Amino acid sequence: MKKRKIADCGQEQGRELHQNFFNTLSEEIVFTILDFLGDNPLDKKSFSLVCKCFYSIEAVHRRAIRPLRTEHLPKILSRYPNAERLDLTLCPRITDASLVAISSSPCGSSLRSIDLSRSRFFSAGGLSRLASECVNLTEIDLSNATDLRDPGAAALAGARNLERLWLGRCKLITDMGIGCIAVGCQRLKLLNLKWCLGIGDLGVGLVAVKCSELRTLDVSYLQISNKCLPSILKLPYLEDLVLEGCFGIDDDSLSTLKHGCKSLKALDISSCQNISHIGLSYIINRHEGLQHLTLAHGPPVTAPLAASLRKLTMLQSIKLDGCSVTCSALKVMGSYCVSLGELSLSKCSGVTDEAFSFLVTRQKQLKRLDITCCRKITDVSLALITSSCTGLTSLKMESCSQVSKEAFILIGQRCNFLEELDLTDNEVDDEGLKSIGRCSRLIVLKLGICLNITSEGLSHISKSCSKLVELDLYRSSGISESECRACPLITSLGLGVITIGCKQLAKLDIKKCNKIDDAGMIPLAHFSENLRQINLSYTSVTDAGLLALASISCLQSMTILHLKGLTLSGLTAALLACGGLAKVKLHATFRSCLPETLLEHLEARGCVFHWRNKPFQAELDPKCWTMLGDTLQ
Repeated sequence: MKKRKIADCGQEQGRELHQNFFNTLSEEIVFTILDFLGDNPLDKKSFSLVCKCFYSIEAVHRRAIRPLRTEHLPKILSRYPNAERLDLTLCPRITDASLVAISSSPCGSSLRSIDLSRSRFFSAGGLSRLASECVNLTEIDLSNATDLRDPGAAALAGARNLERLWLGRCKLITDMGIGCIAVGCQRLKLLNLKWCLGIGDLGVGLVAVKCSELRTLDVSYLQISNKCLPSILKLPYLEDLVLEGCFGIDDDSLSTLKHGCKSLKALDISSCQNISHIGLSYIINRHEGLQHLTLAHGPPVTAPLAASLRKLTMLQSIKLDGCSVTCSALKVMGSYCVSLGELSLSKCSGVTDEAFSFLVTRQKQLKRLDITCCRKITDVSLALITSSCTGLTSLKMESCSQVSKEAFILIGQRCNFLEELDLTDNEVDDEGLKSIGRCSRLIVLKLGICLNITSEGLSHISKSCSKLVELDLYRSSGISESECRACPLITSLGLGVITIGCKQLAKLDIKKCNKIDDAGMIPLAHFSENLRQINLSYTSVTDAGLLALASISCLQSMTILHLKGLTLSGLTAALLACGGLAKVKLHATFRSCLPETLLEHLEARGCVFHWRNKPFQAELDPKCWTMLGDTLQ
C-alpha cells in the first residue's frame, strides 16, 4: 500500500498537526489501528472525531456501513466510497429512489453485499437498477419482501455475479420468477426459499439443474415432492440442505433414491410429518458423511433409530427438539455419538437423569446444549453437565423445575466460557447469580420468571458481564423497592446500574417489572446507544420516560402494553420522536384514538403497528405461579 503522512492531508491541517504525535504515523499504520477497533460503530465514530485527518482516513478505511435513518443515506454513501457491505436493517423505508441513489453512488461499483430484509416500498424497477449497475454484488438479502413478485425476481437475474440470495417469506414469487433467477444467477452458492409458497417442484428442479455450484439450499415449507428431490441430491457441491416442513416428501420418495449426495454435511428434516424412522434410515444409509442432523418434531427416537447414528462417524451436531426420546435411545447415543459439539433436546419427553447422565458424561467437546423443558432432570444432571462439558458456550435450560437453587452455583464455578445462558422459570437465586457473574463472556442472559432473584444478585451480573447484549428480566418480582437501602441495583436505580455496566445491550425485556419507572429510562437512553428492542409492558413508565427513549437512534421495536401512566398526547409525541421505529405493539384501544394522519405518516416512514386486545393481567402471587406451573407439568 502506498504510504503517505497524515500531515499531507492539507496545508492547514499540516500546520495544526506539526506538533502532534500523530503526524508521524502513515496511513497504513492508521488502517491497522482501525482494524483492531472491531465492528463497534461507536468506537470508529470516536476515532474519526480525533482530528480532520482521522476523519478522512476512517472514511476511506470503512468497508461496512449501517445507516440509522433513510434520510441520512445520501451523505453516508458519499462519505464512504469504498463500502462493500450495506446493511439497511435499520431503515424500514427504502424506495426505488433509494436504490437508484445506492447504485449511482461512489460505493456502487465496490458494493458486494446489501441487506434489505427489514426494508419495504421498493419495486422491481429499483431492484433492476441495483442489479445492473452494482456489478460486483455477490450477496442480497430480500427476506420478508412479502410484496415481491415475479417481475422483481426477474430483475434480480441481472445480478450475474450473485452468490448468496435470501428470499425467505417472499410468498408471491412463483416458479416463473425463481426460474429467471436460476437462469441468470448460475453462480449461486446459497439460496434460501423458506416459506416461498408459490414455488414448487418445477422451480426448485430448475434451480438444481442451472445452479450447479450451490452449497446451501433451504426449501422449508415449500410444496415440493419426490419429483425434484433427485435433482437436488445430484448437486455436486451441496453441503447444507434444509427440508423443514416439506410434507410432500415421504418414506416412499426417499426409498426410491439410489444415490445420496456425497458432499452433504448438514441436513434438516424437521416437521416432515410423512417421514418415519424408515425414511430416516434411508437418509442415514446414503449420507454417512453428515456432520449436522436436525430431526426436530419428527418420529419417536428409539434405540434402533439411535443405533443407526453410529454410521455417521463425523456427526458433530444433533437436534431432536420436540421428539419423544426413550431412555434406551439416549444411552445408545451416548455409546456411539461421543464427539458432539451441539446437542438439543428441547421439549423432549422421556429425558431423565439416568439416561441423560450417561449421554452427557461422554460429550467432552460439547459447546452448545439445550435441555429446555426437560422437567425430569435434577441436580444430578446439572452437576454432570458442568463437570463434563466445561467448554460450553451456550446452555439453555428453561423450566427445568426439578433443579434446586444450590445447583446453579456450579455453572459459574465450572463453565466460564458461556456466552448464552437461559435460566427462564427456574429456582436460581442471588447466590447462583453471584457465581454466574464469573461468566464474563456472557452476551445473552435470560432470567424471566425467576422469582428468587433480587437486586443483590443482579448487581454481580452488571459488574462482571460488560459484553451483555440481551437481558430478559420478564416478571422478576423479587426485585423490589424495599431493597433500595441495601443495594443500588433496584428497580429504576437497578436498571440504571445494569445499563452503565452493560453498554452493549441491544434487547431488553422488563415486562411486568412494575417498580421500574421514568427514572430508569434516563440512564437507559444515555448509556444504551445500541438498544434495538424493548418491552415496557406493565411497567410504571409514563410519557416522560417514553420520550426519553427517543434519543436512542438504533431503537426499532417497542412493546408498550398496559402502561397506566401513558397518555394519548405522550404516546403521539414519542412515536413522532422515535424516528427509526419499524415495529410497535400497542393496545387496540389506541387505534381509534390516534389521528389517522399520524398513523399514515408513521406507516409511510416504514413503521408497522401490531394491535393487541389483551385485557390487563393482574400480577399473581409467586406461590400461585409456582403452583400453576406444577399443575401444568
